[in-house]
Order: sequence, then structure tokens, then C-alpha cells
Amino acid sequence: MARGERGATLIAESERTDRPSASPWRALRIVGVWKRFGAVNGEAPWVLRDISLDLEAGSFTCIVGPSGCGKTTLLSLLAGFDQPTRGVIAVDERPITGPGRDRAVIFQDVANALFPWLNAVENVEFGLRVQGLPRQACRERALQYLALVGLREDREKFPFQLSGGMKQRIQIARALANDPAVLLMDEPFAGLDAITRRDLQEELVRIWERTRKTIVFITHDIIEALLLGTRVIVMGAGPGTVRGDFRVPLSRPRSPSHPEFMRRYDELQGILESEVRRGRPGPGEG
Repeated sequence: MARGERGATLIAESERTDRPSASPWRALRIVGVWKRFGAVNGEAPWVLRDISLDLEAGSFTCIVGPSGCGKTTLLSLLAGFDQPTRGVIAVDERPITGPGRDRAVIFQDVANALFPWLNAVENVEFGLRVQGLPRQACRERALQYLALVGLREDREKFPFQLSGGMKQRIQIARALANDPAVLLMDEPFAGLDAITRRDLQEELVRIWERTRKTIVFITHDIIEALLLGTRVIVMGAGPGTVRGDFRVPLSRPRSPSHPEFMRRYDELQGILESEVRRGRPGPGEG
């Protein structure tokens, strides 16, 4: 099906009632998406322009780009927190019309991500309790995912007793406990020290290899993107457009010192440097 035909099909579907898919899904689809906010002097600038991507089920996609290129806006649209101005975002042919349990968002701001009055295991099981699962089932599942992120022994600790890295692990465990199909991660390790960040990168790859959740991961860091992703999307300086789409066939564990890693790093860095220069105001501008 051509892109225009598929977009028309999805737009028609978006007018119907959102309903669960009867079979396993294949791709998170972004079709001809444009986005602007509000109005400035009658017409606001575009934040995203004509984005079209298929993110396959089970993939680990990293999105990199200069500040202000629309990465977080795109993630919010995938989460269903907002809707495109034009175009459609869908799971296969089923448009996303709002937040859903099939998508979990993991934020950068770990300081405010957890409930301070709940301990670690209570934070992880919170969403399960809201769904009405039996208390014992909630506790067992929460402990299972705390063990997956290496924090079962810290289950009784409250957020003020935890490091930033431990809080982020709990946020990941809480998301996984609800069994989403997709993890949407907005620079989740950006505020951590280098050692903790590297530990959590390795932990996330291990969890992905075990669960094969579909992950969409926003980052400014090219090395992080190449260490983690099966695919790297490069977004350009505003308004947001896709400037590059790269598969990452490197075997794991990956090392920045590997010649192929370095070659791909140089390629991505060249695109980003060009985008940063393009986004700077010229003489007499700004």
C-alpha cells in the first residue's frame, strides 16, 4: 500500500471507536504527521513536519537530534498525550486517540516520578492496584519486576532513601509491571552520573533482550543511541523533520572503540553538526 493510500485508510479508521486489536500488532506507525501548538500572529510555526515512520514491534529505536527539533513532541504524540495537527499515529491500522495501557512513558525527571509517601514495592504495584488486581497478585508481580531491575532487597525503601539511578530503575520496574507493549523513554538517563548511566544502559539492554518490548528512546547522545538501539532516527533542526534513518547491525555487547561503531558515530555526528549549523540564525537574524 502506498503511503498516501495507507494514510487515507488510517484517517478513516481514526473516525471510528478505538478498539483493541484481535491479533499481535506489527508496527507503531507514524503517517504524514505535522504538529503545531496554538497560534502566533494567526499561524504558529510547525514543530513537526511530515514525519512518516514504521517502528516495528520488538525494535529498540533511538531518536536523536538538536534541542528544539521536536523529539519530545513526537514522543508525546506516540503516548497519546496530544494529537497531530495533521496525519495519523496508529498501532497497525488502529489510530491512537489517547493514552493507553499498551504504552508506558518513562520520564527524565526521576525526582518527581515516584510517589514519596509510598515505598519502592508500593510504587511499582500502584498501577496494578488501580486496575483492581488482587493485593497478593500485585505484590508478587511488583517483587518480580523489582528483582528484574536488581532492587528486590530495597523494596521497603522510600524515594528519599534512594539514589537517582535506583529511582529510575523503580520507574522502569513500575512501567514493566503493567505489561505495556511499548516503552516510551524521554532522555531517562540524562540527569545521572556517567557510571550510573552506563550501568542503566546495560541494564536496559538486558531487560529489552529478555522482554522484547518495543522501545522508543529519546537522547541527545549519539554514543548512547548506538550502544542501545537497533535503529537510530536523526531529526533535523526545527521545524522537526527526519534527516536520517539508520539500522544498527552491531553485535552486543557494543564498544565505542570498535571500528564499525566509530564509523557509524562519525556518520551520525556529521549529520547532527550540519543540522546544528543549519539551525543557527544567519547574519542579521536572531
